[in-house]
Amino acid sequence: MSVTYATLGELKVGSYIVIDGEPCRIVEISKAKTGKHGSAKAHVVAISLFTGAKKTLTAPVDARVEVPHIEKRYGQVLADTGDTVQVMDLDTYETFEIEKPKDEELRSKLKPGVEVEYWVVMGRRMIMRVRPSRTE
Repeated sequence: MSVTYATLGELKVGSYIVIDGEPCRIVEISKAKTGKHGSAKAHVVAISLFTGAKKTLTAPVDARVEVPHIEKRYGQVLADTGDTVQVMDLDTYETFEIEKPKDEELRSKLKPGVEVEYWVVMGRRMIMRVRPSRTE
């Protein structure tokens, strides 16, 4: 299952949410009480995990929203193929291509033989960090 549901009022900064079909990390959330007969509203500002785009959502705090399921896995870089790297999963030995991260410091560490942590979010994969080598 790639998403679960939560009420908007349960989420906080650092939580993950799906806005416009895009998994995002919440960077700012504010809750406003409305008048006598209205319901409290939440205003969420989030950054897309894959594109880095800023997304906003305003909805009642009791609204049900999608929360992406994040699967953290480990793999080894097999080859650098330009804008992508070929990675082999360390559990299943499946090989696949992952787009290189936008972070220049992380990109520079992606060399064949390096172990990485990657996340599977809503059927898409992204490299999050390089694992420290076990020999150090």
